[in-house]
Amino acid sequence: MTRSAAIYGCSGLRLTAEEKAFFSDVRPWGFIVFRRNVDDPDQLRALTDELREAVDDPDAPVLIDQEGGRVQRMGPPHWPKYPPGDAYLKATNDPLAARELVRLGARLMAHDLRGVGVNVDCLPVLDVPVPGAHDIIGDRAYARDPAMVAQLGRAAAEGLLAGGVLPVIKHMPGHGRAFADSHHDLPVVHADLAHLDAWDFAPFRALSDMPLAMTAHVVFAAVDPKRPATTSRKAVRLMREDLGFGGLILTDDLSMKALSGSLTDRAEAALEAGCDIVLHCNGDLAEMREVAEGVGKLKGRSARRAEAALARLVREPEPFDPLEARARFDALMSGRLDAARGPDVGEAQA
Repeated sequence: MTRSAAIYGCSGLRLTAEEKAFFSDVRPWGFIVFRRNVDDPDQLRALTDELREAVDDPDAPVLIDQEGGRVQRMGPPHWPKYPPGDAYLKATNDPLAARELVRLGARLMAHDLRGVGVNVDCLPVLDVPVPGAHDIIGDRAYARDPAMVAQLGRAAAEGLLAGGVLPVIKHMPGHGRAFADSHHDLPVVHADLAHLDAWDFAPFRALSDMPLAMTAHVVFAAVDPKRPATTSRKAVRLMREDLGFGGLILTDDLSMKALSGSLTDRAEAALEAGCDIVLHCNGDLAEMREVAEGVGKLKGRSARRAEAALARLVREPEPFDPLEARARFDALMSGRLDAARGPDVGEAQA
């Protein structure tokens, strides 16, 4: 069953007849759901079933951004709220305790996601903010130093994997130094390669064994002054060779304003640069048709990476008592969940 090198969103709580026909025709590798697609557990499970039926694949990847804090697509009243990344270390003030708490939180998220048919979470955020950077990352980061971000990011990835959900490390090779929000503008980072390597790139190198990664729509002048990492052959080569990432590389959302050109051009440029799969999130069918014009079949090394990523899905999650785990999680967070909430990050964020 050959698939196209794309992941698409959809417009609402159930698929329209046009969406079903489009997905059946172009056969994307996977899908992504957002808050506009989420009502209650029965509805969301029915939607993820419909998405997979459209491509005749019961194991097709269905992604979500379920980080906690500002980025949580499934939430109350049907699912619990989770804190943003930086709340774990604040709650414990102890790196080892924070690591266990992050893993527990991710394991709980995996339980929530698996119950409604979502099998990929765009987490952990491995970006390391610097003073003065744009707040688009902000409290989503686990910490303000690369080693701690790597340690807590791995804990999140382990919790998801143990629960039968694939993690996606993001935003490779690093969004923490950006002084603009790539949803709206193209950030340009002028730091030299030595600083980038020691700070921004370090967590991605430390988690280079993960199955999936998402790119940053950020120009790194020291790597390629002309193109954002998503569409830069030099940047993708750095991810593969210098950072050692052998997994499947997804673009961040192609509809974000950091990228230029038509959606067809953006898709073609990302795939030509070496990304394996393009991501389009907003569910606009006309835009998805544009993207599809620039996307070919998933084949060769990209197809092998996709197969290897899905092979990391455990069929039987580790034994787990969600009620006990949630009670323990809430006790450890010590009532900080309400204080950790912030304004919602827009639907384009992936």
